[in-house]
Amino acid sequence: METTPELQLDYPCQWEYKLVLSSEHNVTTIVQEVLEERIHDIRKSQNSTKGNYASYTLNILVHNADDRKALFHLLKQHQHIKFVL
Repeated sequence: METTPELQLDYPCQWEYKLVLSSEHNVTTIVQEVLEERIHDIRKSQNSTKGNYASYTLNILVHNADDRKALFHLLKQHQHIKFVL
């Protein structure tokens, strides 16, 4: 079985997460719940064809690989976030 090589990044660095959630939920509130006081930037990317879902780009400073992965898992675990990329 082949293993995926670890990303070679110079930390700290800016990292982008793509978030998809139902259009009925407020992304600002949701991201604030997860990130608390961490400084971040969130931009709307697009809506689904029927307008039921919206995607966003979250940009945040990550301090190391563990921080980057932990944020991914925290975002992924939120009940209103459907996908995190």
